[in-house]
Amino acid sequence: MARRMLVAWVPDWPVISGIAEAQLPPHEPAAVISANKVIACNEAARADGVRRGMRRRDAQARCPALHLLSGNTEREARDFEPVLACVEELSPGVAPLRPGLIALHSPARFYGGEAEAAAVIAEKLVGSGIWDCRFGVADNLFTAEQAARRAPQQDCLIVPEGGAPAFLHDFDIRTLDNPELTDLLWRMGVRTLGGLAALPAGDVLARFGADGARLHRLAAGRDDARLAVRQPPPDLICQADFEPPLESTEAVAFSVRRLTERFVDQVGSRNLVCTRVVIEAESNGEVVSSRLWAHARWFRADDLVDRVHWQLGARAGESSLPGPVSAVRLIPEALEPDVIHADGLWGNADTSQVERGVAKVQALLGYEAVLTPVLQGGRSPAARQAGVPWGERADHLRPRDLPWPGSIPPPAPARVFAEPWPAVVLGADGHPTQVTERGVVTSEPALFHPRVEVNHTPHLAEVAAWAGPWPVEETWWEAGRTRLSRFQVVGMDGRAWLMACVGDQWFTEASYD
Repeated sequence: MARRMLVAWVPDWPVISGIAEAQLPPHEPAAVISANKVIACNEAARADGVRRGMRRRDAQARCPALHLLSGNTEREARDFEPVLACVEELSPGVAPLRPGLIALHSPARFYGGEAEAAAVIAEKLVGSGIWDCRFGVADNLFTAEQAARRAPQQDCLIVPEGGAPAFLHDFDIRTLDNPELTDLLWRMGVRTLGGLAALPAGDVLARFGADGARLHRLAAGRDDARLAVRQPPPDLICQADFEPPLESTEAVAFSVRRLTERFVDQVGSRNLVCTRVVIEAESNGEVVSSRLWAHARWFRADDLVDRVHWQLGARAGESSLPGPVSAVRLIPEALEPDVIHADGLWGNADTSQVERGVAKVQALLGYEAVLTPVLQGGRSPAARQAGVPWGERADHLRPRDLPWPGSIPPPAPARVFAEPWPAVVLGADGHPTQVTERGVVTSEPALFHPRVEVNHTPHLAEVAAWAGPWPVEETWWEAGRTRLSRFQVVGMDGRAWLMACVGDQWFTEASYD
């Protein structure tokens, strides 16, 4: 039988962390703002009508005394570390879901019951200064989280075994964290989790794909998510001392190979893999270089050697250090069970040779010379592109789920030019088409050429169809700002282009193949 899940929730943690950093009284109304919207607020702010998702000015209108705080996920995670440590003193194997929310397998047998276990953890957290903590216990992670969010302060809501479907039945469909799909289901008349669970699983999979099938399982109380348990034992910290100290990057990278092999062996002996590691270098007893590295999968010994080389020789061709290195230390920041990354039952394609080949190229050309293309949020196709160094996780990207006013609708263009092409677009009267300050087109595009060469008269083609404009309003408060509007233009040959009008100039940014 699967083990029961216990979830501990500290409400409004981003606000708690922000108030602590700003040294504000905890009883005053405060809210965390991101992209001009409230993403979290405390009870004092909610009492004055402030709600999540509310615009900044609306929140300030409801509560003039509202303290506005900036969101900082790194600060929130750092401040939440003592809370994790408190819970780990009572029950090892804690999985941090996000700052303010943690999960673990219910230690009911050890403490004499599920309610008793939650009470012991609550007492520990209250003793450390966390007054508002709530707990939920259920058969699976999703149901336990929903129970914790509905539990009274310093109390636990227990969903009996097998009772997840009945508990979730009347929940709003938008409880599921997938706004695009839940909004569609709402418009189709599926308003509750019970309504979604009642649909045939095969039909949901065929209509909504893998995401829909996953949400169907959650609604039916069949969440199969496993905990990524945090297990950072301090004895896994490995250090190599150099006597005499080494004075070149190449010598340090060569000398740490046995250290990296020992580190990987120690982690592997506990059936774990390291996905985030801190590398520190000392000189004359002081840490002169420290950096947190993350891996898209997990670190092998060769990967760690490469990171040491890149960290100490940050620029291509640099081989000398500012000071002699007397020690290098590897500190595991995030460890995961190796079963999470194990091969499937029928095996996986062996990509290790490809990974090592790319890593060798990266070692020759430099850490940031080999990039993995990823998508991020942005208004233009070029702004949505980002390059992440090979082997790193795609963190600190602009979120894709924001509205991004002025962005073009799908489908995205197939080819985005590194530098926009100078272009020309004319109306039927032969004058350039422009866009007024109110976003009105002065004349419909009739003739165009996507690329105008210097000292060449372009052969204009007729416009078969066009769409737009999509104006981009950035820094609208500044005098002399440049107006930009994007258009989709199709020629008589059937080729489609994404073009931009900047003042009275036209450019081609991308093409639809």
